[in-house]
Amino acid sequence: MCGVDTGRTVDEKPAPKRPRTRTRTRTRGKVLAVAAVLTALLTAFPGLVPDTAGNPGSLLETFRPWTGSAVPVLLLLALLRRSRLAAAATLLPVAVWLGLFGPALLAGAGDGDRNGGEGRGDGRPGALTVVQHNASDENPDPAGTARALAEAGPDLIALQELLPGALPAYRRALAADYPHHAVVGTVGLWSKHPLSGTRPVDIRPEGLGADWNRGMRTVARTPHGPVAVYVAHLPSVRITPADGFASDRRDESAAALGRAVAAEELDRVVLLGDLNGVAGDRALAPLTSRLRPAHEAAGRGFGLTFPAAFPVVRIDQIMVRGLTPVRAWTLPATGSDHLPVAARLAP
Repeated sequence: MCGVDTGRTVDEKPAPKRPRTRTRTRTRGKVLAVAAVLTALLTAFPGLVPDTAGNPGSLLETFRPWTGSAVPVLLLLALLRRSRLAAAATLLPVAVWLGLFGPALLAGAGDGDRNGGEGRGDGRPGALTVVQHNASDENPDPAGTARALAEAGPDLIALQELLPGALPAYRRALAADYPHHAVVGTVGLWSKHPLSGTRPVDIRPEGLGADWNRGMRTVARTPHGPVAVYVAHLPSVRITPADGFASDRRDESAAALGRAVAAEELDRVVLLGDLNGVAGDRALAPLTSRLRPAHEAAGRGFGLTFPAAFPVVRIDQIMVRGLTPVRAWTLPATGSDHLPVAARLAP
């Protein structure tokens, strides 16, 4: 018999299998790259997320600037995985975020600019300075809060969460400089100019009692003509595991307020309120489609207002029609859990 030479010795071992580490790294790099692209898409187009159960779309719009916080995490993971693809993809959400929010940050001093005298002396004849503040029903120093707001020198001061026990303190502190005021339920307006035609605005959601009064409308008789002023406090929202972003009552109240503004006959309108929502939240479209948010037009930085100790959202709003915002800013903290906001409005 003839033997067959196989070309291998008996002791020769098969070639070792290629390690899977590199393959796994590439796979994980692709996952991180997809996550970076998704972050960029959600930042640029939050409307892609529908408001299904739990209102995830509104939730994303509320915290939209904070999507940028995903970038350091993605970059760190890319470096740990040594993935050039993932690191390069991280540049996309960076570019989107800077494109959206960079101009606001570069426009001025940003959120730290809380100079109460900023609204004075801009040289605009007839300009109106307004202040909006949820004064808090747990404010330990109503009089001090009133004096702090008056130091900004506004023509109008709108307040929410006014309790009967605190009203005398606000009235006494503001009486000298603001001889005209009106209060409806838990919202009120103090003015240097005469007020007339004050009435409640029904923004009460279904299921709440008749004692829930958080909306009012009045007319400020300024030297340059009448201005319809709305003061409102929309219902709070909650984030819970069971309900998600629970905002149904807030949304219903916003729609009612939007209808009231749409029916307003005066050309010049100012809305001052704790709307418990950011201007970019689709639920506030009944208002933002008819009114111009002052901070978006003339603000600096993000203008965050809540919570006062470490603000993460701007839910206190000044919106206008028939007036031009020339400056918008936040004021120093008071005894409230909200920061006050101010705006200078030109006719």
